[in-house]
Amino acid sequence: MNRPASLPAIADGLSAAVGATPLIRLRHLSAATGCEILGKAEFMNPGGSVKDRTALGLILDGERSGALRPGGTIVEGTAGNTGIGLALLGNARGYRSLFIVPDNFSHEKTDLLKSLGAEVRRVPPKPYKHPENFQHIARRSAESIPGGWWANQFDNVANRAVHYQTTAPEIWEQTAGKVTGFVASIGSGGTIAGVAQFLKERDGAIRTVVADPYGAAMWSWFKHGHTDFDDGDSVAEGIGQGRVTRNVEGSLVDDAYRVSDQVAIEVLNHLLRAEGLYLGLTSAINVAGALRLARERGPGQVIVTILCDGGARYASRIFNAGWLAERGLTPTTTGLEFLDWLDRPPAAIEKIP
Repeated sequence: MNRPASLPAIADGLSAAVGATPLIRLRHLSAATGCEILGKAEFMNPGGSVKDRTALGLILDGERSGALRPGGTIVEGTAGNTGIGLALLGNARGYRSLFIVPDNFSHEKTDLLKSLGAEVRRVPPKPYKHPENFQHIARRSAESIPGGWWANQFDNVANRAVHYQTTAPEIWEQTAGKVTGFVASIGSGGTIAGVAQFLKERDGAIRTVVADPYGAAMWSWFKHGHTDFDDGDSVAEGIGQGRVTRNVEGSLVDDAYRVSDQVAIEVLNHLLRAEGLYLGLTSAINVAGALRLARERGPGQVIVTILCDGGARYASRIFNAGWLAERGLTPTTTGLEFLDWLDRPPAAIEKIP
C-alpha cells in the first residue's frame, strides 16, 4: 500500500481544509492515448466540489473589502455546488445563507442546501436578460436584507483569482512543471480563467481548452468571437454559460470543444466501471475534452482536467436507468469505443446495440 511521505498538518478550521487535492492518473485512458490524463480530484474538498475554492475566495474577498460583515447573510444565485460551499464555509465563519436556485436543477443539491441550514428559494429558469433571472433576484434579495452580501460568483473576479492562487500552482507543482494541456468546462468561468493565466505565465506553450456541452455559448465565443451559435441542448447542470461573464473576459483559452451528452454519459460510465470514480456529468465532459486534446496532439502529453464533484448529487438523473432511457442516453459501450466519437455531433454517433 502506498502511503504519503508525511500526513498533512492539522487544518485550523474548515477554511484551511479547502484545496490541496490530489491528481488522479486515469490509467486506462492514459494507456489508450499514450498521454498522462490526470484528473484534479476536486470532489475531495470538504463540500464535495471545486466550488469550495470559489466559495472561499469570494468570502475572503468580501471580508477583506468590508462588504461581508460579521453576522451577515450570504446571498447567491446558484445551481447548487457554489451554494453548498458558501453554506458550509458560511456556517464555519458565522454567516447565514440564502440561495436562489433555478427549479430545473436536481433536488439532491437543493435538499442538501436546506439540510445545511440555508434558506433556498427555487425560481422558474429565465434567461440572463430577463429581470427575473435567478442572478438578478439574488442581487435584489441581498440589497433588501440588512447585512446581506451578494457573492456574485459569475462577475466577481475574486473567483478567478482563487484558482490563480491555489488550483493552478498545485497543478504546476504536482506535475513538476510538465503539464502540457489543461481542459475545463465553464460555469462561472473562474476555474479556466485563473488556471490558464497562471499556467500560461509559466509556459506559453501549454494548451488551454474549454469543453462545452451542446447548446452553450462558450464554444461559440472562443471559436468565433460571438455567442450566436446555439445548436442543441444538454442535460448537464451548472455549466453551459450563455454569456461572457467578467470571469470569462480576457481568458487565455486556445481552443474550445463541444461534447455531446451521449459521449459524456459513456465517459461517465467508463470512469465508474473502470476507474472506480463516481462523478458528476461535468467531470465526464472535462475528461472527454482532455481525451480529444490527447488524440489531436498525439502521445507524450501531460493533460490535466477537473473532476468537479461526485455523482451522488445527480443520482436521480444521470445514474437513473429510466431517466437516461427516456432521453435516449443509455450507455452502450463496454470498452473504449467512445474514443472514436469525441468530435462527433450527437446525430453522428453510432450507438452500439
